[in-house]
Amino acid sequence: MSECRPESGSGRSPQRSSRRESECIPLATVATIPGLVARAAVEYADLSALEEGELRSSFAQLAAAGIESTRAFLAAGVRPGERVAIWAPNSSDWIVAAIGLQSAGAALVPINTRFKAAEAGYVLAKSGAKVLVTTGEFLGVNYADSLGSERPVSLERIVTLRGSSKTGEPWPDFLAAGANASEDEARMRSQAVRGEDVADIMFTSGTTGKPKGVIATHFQNVRVFEAWSDVVGLREGDRYLIANPFFHAFGYKSGWMASIMRGATMLPHAVFEAAAVLDRIAREKITVFPGPPAIFQSLLALPDLSKYDISSLRLAVTGAAVIPVELVHRMRDVLGFETVVTGYGLTECSGAVSMCRHDDDPVTIATTSGRPLPGVEIRCVDASGRSVRTGDAGEILVRGYNVMRGYFEDEAATKETIDSEGWLHTGDVGTLDAAGNLRITDRIKDMYIMGGFNCYPAEIENLMFTIPGIAQVAVIGVPDERMGEVGMAFVVEKKDAGLTESGVIAACRERMANYKVPRFVRVVPGLPMNATGKVTKFALREQAKRVGGD
Repeated sequence: MSECRPESGSGRSPQRSSRRESECIPLATVATIPGLVARAAVEYADLSALEEGELRSSFAQLAAAGIESTRAFLAAGVRPGERVAIWAPNSSDWIVAAIGLQSAGAALVPINTRFKAAEAGYVLAKSGAKVLVTTGEFLGVNYADSLGSERPVSLERIVTLRGSSKTGEPWPDFLAAGANASEDEARMRSQAVRGEDVADIMFTSGTTGKPKGVIATHFQNVRVFEAWSDVVGLREGDRYLIANPFFHAFGYKSGWMASIMRGATMLPHAVFEAAAVLDRIAREKITVFPGPPAIFQSLLALPDLSKYDISSLRLAVTGAAVIPVELVHRMRDVLGFETVVTGYGLTECSGAVSMCRHDDDPVTIATTSGRPLPGVEIRCVDASGRSVRTGDAGEILVRGYNVMRGYFEDEAATKETIDSEGWLHTGDVGTLDAAGNLRITDRIKDMYIMGGFNCYPAEIENLMFTIPGIAQVAVIGVPDERMGEVGMAFVVEKKDAGLTESGVIAACRERMANYKVPRFVRVVPGLPMNATGKVTKFALREQAKRVGGD
């Protein structure tokens, strides 16, 4: 994994950088994201790093843009250890902003673009973010201006990457102000970043209903995705269409960060739409296209799929749900992928735990999440914490360099999740076979996954309680052929509230990201509970089957 010149995977003669062999920087010696950028500027200097619209940037030019961005954050007074949030769709500017703030020693706080103002405001306040890098209008919402009264006092500055805003400073003006910080100062700050420094704080919800900030260091990110990119076979010269959102580890860490690591060309894609994606694959000769199963199902469902020349496709990485064996076959036979790889990960483990290998058979790829990454341990345990027998179900525990440093400013939650021996209790239930392949069978926690997005019923229930007329609510995930799972809410209304399914769903859309909005709502006279007063969600799942919610 420390080779200086990986094999080209584009199928074409690779461009060669002008660097001398004596300048080679072994990947194994790099411990930070700024270090990866600096290494790429030497190792892949004149190769294509970033393409978007008319933009064509080499790795050397990307590094120079990163230094310009670093100067801007230094001029803005950002100090090592402070937090800077990005709340914007995928773009080349997103990547440059992230490189700049991390090179300045700050921690990146990505915010889900589907969040409403109250949700984003909570993350900004909890993280204590000093600067928010966002956007003007996107899909009918002006992110910068939408915060309004939800803007925390700790947020000193708003910068808009694109579009106009009443409250945000345009990105070009922010960069221009970087002239007040020297290039030497920026390089020194970048070189001062250490592997043990915090690289990012990614907020993930939990059973308490409040998002928690997961802390990951530079060293963790680099080591995890050095292993990940090696296992999946990401190569120099690959053309990587990144439709997975940058606010998620799938788009950020296994997306643009891994591309910089391996010398692959990054092509950001802001909004998934099947026909548009197929058009880009054909037009821009995409070789790598990861995503959740729902994305590939959408591509395969297009009636005019055959009109697109997608013969350049080489590698697909998917996961986030158990997928039909037939889907793996169709991804290979119809979409033309040479390699399809599946895996399992969670934010608390830097986004990656286990992966199938490229030469695994289709059944293994479709029905398991593969073996642990090198250096990572997995156990399945019973309620008393003892390892279960091979093939038996138990809670999945993970230990290794990929496990988070903890939840940001939440020691109690950290201790509940990571035990004294360093094992992270995932709350997921699975089995390990004789070959060490992990199969996810259930969840101890009630989380469900809709189209690759984690949905946490407690958080959704808390938001729904703010809807006038709701007395009680319980949310579960129910199967869905296209999205894997969708939400179903059981609502007990206050007297004479007159709630309707459509009305509750409309109110939900005003309060939460679309993927959290339940697709089904049932107004019921009461919720099933056990002797301690806890809602018995298994009974609700049985009700869902009877009313056709699945």
